[in-house]
Amino acid sequence: MHPTAPIASVPPRQPAILIVDDAPDHLAALRAMMAQQGYQTFVATTGQRALTIAQRVYPDLILLDVIMPGMDGFETCRRLKEHPNTQHIPVIFMSARADTDDIVAGFDSGAADFIGKPLRMGEVVARVRAQLHVRGNNQVHKEQADRLRTIVNSMDEGLLVIESGGRIQYANPAAERHLGFGPNELAGSLLHELLGAPLAADYLGYFAACEADPGRAIQASPREVMVRLRDGALRAMDFSVTPMNAVEQLYVGLLHDITRHKQSETALQQAAMIDQLTQIANRRRFDNFLDQEWHRAMRSGQELSLVVLDVDHFKLYNDTLGHAAGDACLQQVAAALQSRALRATDLAARYGGEEFVLLFADTPLESALMLAESIRAAIEALALPHPRSPTSASLTVSVGVASVTPTQYDRIDEFFVAADRMMYAAKEAGRNRVMATTRDGLLWESASTHVMM
Repeated sequence: MHPTAPIASVPPRQPAILIVDDAPDHLAALRAMMAQQGYQTFVATTGQRALTIAQRVYPDLILLDVIMPGMDGFETCRRLKEHPNTQHIPVIFMSARADTDDIVAGFDSGAADFIGKPLRMGEVVARVRAQLHVRGNNQVHKEQADRLRTIVNSMDEGLLVIESGGRIQYANPAAERHLGFGPNELAGSLLHELLGAPLAADYLGYFAACEADPGRAIQASPREVMVRLRDGALRAMDFSVTPMNAVEQLYVGLLHDITRHKQSETALQQAAMIDQLTQIANRRRFDNFLDQEWHRAMRSGQELSLVVLDVDHFKLYNDTLGHAAGDACLQQVAAALQSRALRATDLAARYGGEEFVLLFADTPLESALMLAESIRAAIEALALPHPRSPTSASLTVSVGVASVTPTQYDRIDEFFVAADRMMYAAKEAGRNRVMATTRDGLLWESASTHVMM
């Protein structure tokens, strides 16, 4: 059992700013100014690099130069706006070309603001602050709706919204999956098509009684029913119905599959959860495990810690020593990780390429940092020669750590992004180190030569 610490609230994270400019002087000045304002910064000197970073760290705002070699700022912005993961990030253009046509082109490509060069740093700071404020205000209601939608969509129970006449107005993905329907196919069906006419008539009678005396409307007791699937087969399920307060009289029905006697997973299904090269869990297994432990932590109120690590300069390693050596390297890294995942609630996985992840349930940030540092040191101690690495003569890794005590208002993807950002920060800080944000908002960093708090 890892040592535990009192649960403390996680401080609000710093806004993250991605600065894109091919001029080193502008880049350095902007980065210094943004850091002075308390923002976490990421930098890119090309449009293509900006797209890559934006889709990894999801910055809160992008300062984007218009004139760059290769892909210019307008095209970069258009591509950001075309991708669902980055289309809502506000973009502020910076350009010495500030005539009307250029400004119009900037807004047409999806920009939120346009700043002319030479830059006046006070103006830049004010415009960044204003856009972050607008983004925060606009996202409040969207995030609340997204959280509710995420909860409903991630439920294992089937959820139906039913009109008083028995028509199904909405079905969540679990209901569609349980009943064999495709997306949006179940909506519009009638209750008697699923339950049969006699049983559906009982529920229609219940709906009528609720409407006749709204003050006494209560949840209908769960009952076992045989539900007809899309292919005509019947499945035993628990079904409960609750009146829903709305302008239109609606009812929420919950379906829970009670056919628990399933065959054991086949060897093929088990193999689908293992990375064939390293023989540790693969991405699919990890995502399922993270979802399971996330909901368990929500119920228990215990802290969940995530470690994301990436092998430094792995492409150079492969190019220099060959793919066979690269495969052997990844196998040794995986073994080092697996040796730290000792409990049933720990999982080490290869997430893709040279990227690995570890999840530690019931583990506070302090313990996760010690585990992460021990992993970094263990991989360095393997002393695998890396002749062309600009970081070290032997193989190293960069590690990011995030911890959270999840609630219904938190999101798994934001948790993963927090650890991924720290891994990126470790790379930008020189690689071969562990980085995280502590509860008091300070940046925690460890490397083979020093530890800084």
